[in-house]
Amino acid sequence: MNAPDIQFSSRAADKVRELIDIEDNQALKLRVFVTGGGCSGFSYGFTFDEQVEADDAVVEQRDVQLLVDSLSYQYLSGSRIDYLEDLQGSRFVVNNPNAETTCGCGNSFSIA
Repeated sequence: MNAPDIQFSSRAADKVRELIDIEDNQALKLRVFVTGGGCSGFSYGFTFDEQVEADDAVVEQRDVQLLVDSLSYQYLSGSRIDYLEDLQGSRFVVNNPNAETTCGCGNSFSIA
């Protein structure tokens, strides 16, 4: 399933491509997911996965794929997945318009 309402920035896609090349495994895809927990209720997670599951939404950018499972999709709809390098370090981030509150580090959120 394509996920047109989840954006995958070119900066994030370039970083994924770099990491895929370092691992020398062209089957890798970036998976973003939402789990319960964190100081605000839900937490974002990122991992690399070789498999696309039947219920995954797939976002393609610059010849790499971002995967979102069906449960997480409802919380990530409208979001933009990006990659930042700043004083806090380097990391993938989710800019989620559905998040009512977020914690200071930006890794957890709540939805009303």
